[in-house]
Amino acid sequence: MLSKLFRLNGKDFIKGLTVAVLVAVIGVIQSLLKEKGLDITAVDWQSIGNVALTAALAYLSKNFLTDENDKFGGKL
Repeated sequence: MLSKLFRLNGKDFIKGLTVAVLVAVIGVIQSLLKEKGLDITAVDWQSIGNVALTAALAYLSKNFLTDENDKFGGKL
C-alpha cells in the first residue's frame, strides 16, 4: 500500500534504507576504482554515512510530498 500525501509508512522507510545503502555502496565502489584502484583500506566511512543519510532523506522527502498515485503535492 502506498502512503498518502504528507504521510510515511513502514515500506517507505524500508525502501529509503535500501536506496541509501545502494547509493552509498555504488558511490564508494565508483570513487575507489577511480581514485585508488581496489585499495579497500582507503574507504572513508564518514563520507559513506553522509551519502547514505542524504539519499535516505531525499527518498523519504519525495515520498512525503507525493500522494498514493505518486502525484507531487497531490495535484499533478
